[in-house]
Amino acid sequence: QVWLVESGGGLVQPGGSLRLSCAASGTIVKSYIKSWYRQAPGKQRELVATITSGGSTEYADYVKGRFTISRDNAKNTLYLQMNSLAPEDTAVYYCYARHPTIGVAYWGQGTQVTVSS
Repeated sequence: QVWLVESGGGLVQPGGSLRLSCAASGTIVKSYIKSWYRQAPGKQRELVATITSGGSTEYADYVKGRFTISRDNAKNTLYLQMNSLAPEDTAVYYCYARHPTIGVAYWGQGTQVTVSS
């Protein structure tokens, strides 16, 4: 059985921080490329950050310098450290895992992040 489960979302004031986690089933092994996406109300889902099995990272311009993606392969868990949060960061954040060659991919169910005073 394959699953991705996000946690760590919630309500935070502008300028605050949150750390999201995404636990993966054992079948989603460390070779998968993992990403965080987000979707705000009325908007399309957008890529936030990606990390390869080797630890290379890429970020969307709007989160560079504020968000950090990381992974713990031993725990099969993906993280997103979010600092200096702003109201425009409010969205449902999704974990995504993609096999690098065979085209198999999985989504988590999402976790709500709300930035508001």
